[in-house]
Amino acid sequence: MEPTLTPDGYRPRVADSAIAEALARMPAVVIEGPRGCGKTWAARNAARSEVLLDGDVDARTLAVVAPHLVLEGSEPRLLDEWQLAPEIWNQVRHACDETHRRGRFILTGSAVPPDDHTRHSGAGRMARVRLRPMSLFETGESTGEVSLGALLGGERIAAQQPDANLEDLVDAICRGGWPRHIDVPARTAERSLDDYLGEICRTDISAVDGVRRDPAAVRRLLASLGRNVATTASFTTLADDAIGLRPLNRTTAMEYLRSLERLFIVEDVPPWPAHLRSRTAVRGAAKRHFADPSLAAAAMGAGSTRLLRDLRVLGFLFESLVVRDLRVYSQVNDATVYHYRDGAKLEVDVIVQTRDGTWLAAEVKLGGPNAVEGAARSLQRLRDKVDVDRVGPPAKLAVITATGYAYDRPDGITVLPITSLGP
Repeated sequence: MEPTLTPDGYRPRVADSAIAEALARMPAVVIEGPRGCGKTWAARNAARSEVLLDGDVDARTLAVVAPHLVLEGSEPRLLDEWQLAPEIWNQVRHACDETHRRGRFILTGSAVPPDDHTRHSGAGRMARVRLRPMSLFETGESTGEVSLGALLGGERIAAQQPDANLEDLVDAICRGGWPRHIDVPARTAERSLDDYLGEICRTDISAVDGVRRDPAAVRRLLASLGRNVATTASFTTLADDAIGLRPLNRTTAMEYLRSLERLFIVEDVPPWPAHLRSRTAVRGAAKRHFADPSLAAAAMGAGSTRLLRDLRVLGFLFESLVVRDLRVYSQVNDATVYHYRDGAKLEVDVIVQTRDGTWLAAEVKLGGPNAVEGAARSLQRLRDKVDVDRVGPPAKLAVITATGYAYDRPDGITVLPITSLGP
């Protein structure tokens, strides 16, 4: 399925509606996300004028000596990569205070600047929208025939089998949802992503907070995180796994990961705050994920051929792909993505819960009858444990696979491929 382009060549994003809604209710909108995920293009799609601080040295200088001049222009006015001239934050805040007009400014940022306290003063003036790498629906690799909204609404599901096969999905994992990689071969994207991670290790992670980091140690930690993606690996486990001539300790691993979070490179999935009928303890560790599964593959040096030979590793990366797409689709459904794990060794890969408490649970499996049956049993166990008097029954229990048809089983559990899913 080819994505629909606007007349000026823009590929619409699921988050476009969230950006428009935020502009309609607030004076300023901050679009945040990893470098290269398409923030500038998404912001330009909504803006009427712009100043690009990333590529314009004069504009950055002006932002220091006369920041009010940078704000002048047709509104909404885009201030791209604002964190490169952090002085502009307070100028935007003051401009928002001077008039209560909505939709005045759009700020984009690929990093949280060191003086994070300045950001808190945006309360009541600025809305934030997270832009992630493109989902399969946005790149045209999913038909979107089954919507997350329909699943949350408890609707019956039936859809034809998409054309995509497992090899296509592996290529999508290695290429990632980066706009610049949509039309390039997976192998070319893999080399580009290796360069991307190299820049993070050499430059970005030190620049984000002004603290010099060891590039080799950061690279080892990224590889460790790739090997432990979609798990609840602790800081100690990640540090011990980052094998090298110089050991990495837990504290250093924790500091590096916090910096990577500020660059929006890693985005863990929090545990679901469930209410259970039983006394079983719910485990509180987050699941480790990159912003895009391609970063995990690149960090491990794993290409398409290797992943097709190692289905265990592929399974974890496939789960990370599903998590990325569900996060994109959840944003427009006013929902959050969690995972579930308890002391009785029951794990469920994904819980999606809306602000009003509606929830669904999903297991992620590459496919196969035995895997689907095992996933269905885990979902049924979770349903039996949850205190439905407090959280309500699940809107859906689903097994998300790599390929196949989308359908409801006789027991009510939905089976669907990720290439049928959309917002």
